[in-house]
Amino acid sequence: MSTRSQFIEATVAEYAAAHSTPADDVAQELRAATLTEVEQWAMMQIGDDQARLMELLVRAMGVQRAIEIGTFTGYSALAVARGLAPGGTLLCCDVSEEWTSIARRFWAKAGVDDRIELRIGSAIDTLRSLPDEPTFDFAFVDADKTGYVAYLGELIPRMRIGGLILADNTLQGGRVVDPDADDGSVLAIRAFNDVVLSDERLACVLLPIGDGVTVIQKVGG
Repeated sequence: MSTRSQFIEATVAEYAAAHSTPADDVAQELRAATLTEVEQWAMMQIGDDQARLMELLVRAMGVQRAIEIGTFTGYSALAVARGLAPGGTLLCCDVSEEWTSIARRFWAKAGVDDRIELRIGSAIDTLRSLPDEPTFDFAFVDADKTGYVAYLGELIPRMRIGGLILADNTLQGGRVVDPDADDGSVLAIRAFNDVVLSDERLACVLLPIGDGVTVIQKVGG
């Protein structure tokens, strides 16, 4: 099992990975294709452990309607789609035809392409075009960090009470606690983390898995 977790002692991380259900052949092939076809950006792909966690959460919740902001080559979407309840659907938002063409190949190979709708274009525009009512059970945000607060603002009214939003890269390699780190992504994620914590409609836990994954539940209207 591949892990991107960088905040856990290496031998402990290896032990945890060895005692987690491994990625299957299609997931491993997707990871390999990402390394080959978009090598310089491959670090954007989530780890197998995070993918498995997302799949388990989605399955445990009986998710019928999910949305993803930022799809890349489709590994996270594959995990979510596999966990969906019968008849469930996933709406994926991305700006890259090139990267998502890889995703489409492997969604089809895994037999989940009929559960996924891909919209190419501005994610914030896609969100704003959706009905302003609680439609989604689960959301995953892994896109431009400067857009996270805006994405959250659009997602909250569209999530059912009890629904989950997972936000990726919320530790920024640990730079969120570095007073000298002041680039746009770090500043945006610090602001996002503060917004999430202060919103009374939400409950959250920031997990040191991958590059930091914040699990957010909508608990109020």
